[in-house]
Amino acid sequence: MDERLQAHLDVAAIPDDEFAALAFKLALRREPEPEARERLLAKLGDRTLSRASLLQELVGSDEFERVRTFDDAVAHGEWAWRRRERPRELRAPAWDDGRVIEIPWVIGRYRGERRVLETGYAYAEAPYVTALVALGAADLVGVDLAEREVPGLTSVVADLRELPLPDASFELALCVSTLEHVGMDTSMYGHGGERDERGMEKALRELRRVLRPGGRLLITLPLGERRDLGWYVQLELSDWHALFHACGFAVFEEERHRLDETGWYAVPLPAGDLLCAELRPRRVADRLRRRLAGRS
Repeated sequence: MDERLQAHLDVAAIPDDEFAALAFKLALRREPEPEARERLLAKLGDRTLSRASLLQELVGSDEFERVRTFDDAVAHGEWAWRRRERPRELRAPAWDDGRVIEIPWVIGRYRGERRVLETGYAYAEAPYVTALVALGAADLVGVDLAEREVPGLTSVVADLRELPLPDASFELALCVSTLEHVGMDTSMYGHGGERDERGMEKALRELRRVLRPGGRLLITLPLGERRDLGWYVQLELSDWHALFHACGFAVFEEERHRLDETGWYAVPLPAGDLLCAELRPRRVADRLRRRLAGRS
């Protein structure tokens, strides 16, 4: 039989409800809302809407554009780590909150570590969590105040300021837009508690404790004029550097990004809106710098 005819017959054999569910899952990565589903099925049933038109509407939506943008970010990050590249000078649209920069920046710097710790995974973007699992780390552990079921990830409900994890037990730790919330007002996430002015310091010291001597911490943080916004804090670059140093870390690599009406882009200046950094224990980082300087 002609291949094109076979394809039409195969699609025609799929019931309308299954086709609509599959179209939403592929295009928007979700199920249709109950009311929208009933309307779509009625239109598909009386043939006032074709299946091709349904697909066109889905992929022409702003929601699909967001899905596509995140898919592209994940793909770029995976391309980079497979080729041992370090993504730099990334760009993202103005509507993004920085995740389209953070995801490939972090994923691209994975180097095959067996034991990986992710902090704040319960509220992270689904494409990011999916990409973490796809890295194939032998032991991927997620720590958060809330629990989220993720196949391929071991969930630990805990506070970053007091991790129930052994010393020197991870080769890589990830802290994506999380540290700035530690010790702040977390009621919007359903977790109250008193403010802790030393919360971020305690969390960084705990991350330093659970990292192996040659381990790495990939971290992203908000940059800008010092501001306490209640549920998170924003600091200047020098403040973040001082905090890293006080907690036993040195900056091995960093990049700063700015947001304006044109979108996100990398900037060479200390100022910016987003900091992406790779931190290593100070002594290890110092030895690596001396070794690299000797090769130049």
